[in-house]
Amino acid sequence: MPENIHVFAHGTAAEGQADTVRAIVTELAAQARQEPGNLHYMVHEAEPGDFYFFEVYQDQAAVDSHMASAHFKTAAGKFVPLLAKPPHIVTTRLIAGN
Repeated sequence: MPENIHVFAHGTAAEGQADTVRAIVTELAAQARQEPGNLHYMVHEAEPGDFYFFEVYQDQAAVDSHMASAHFKTAAGKFVPLLAKPPHIVTTRLIAGN
């Protein structure tokens, strides 16, 4: 059985862009949760404009499908240019816990 894939991402909005980024990623999360193979898609905000994504996919094919989806490409094309620097993204596999 394939292992679930966990994706952690972090991005900080450029000055004055937090509200716009928040709106874009909120809509993206709603769309991503509807994708086949998406088990969790959560966006957290630590400080205003400091966004952390936690995503869980059934397998690598579901990750690939998400990254290729029109809604992801559209959202990323809108919010990534509004970040202070490129997002940091890490893909992991759970080794302990539940």
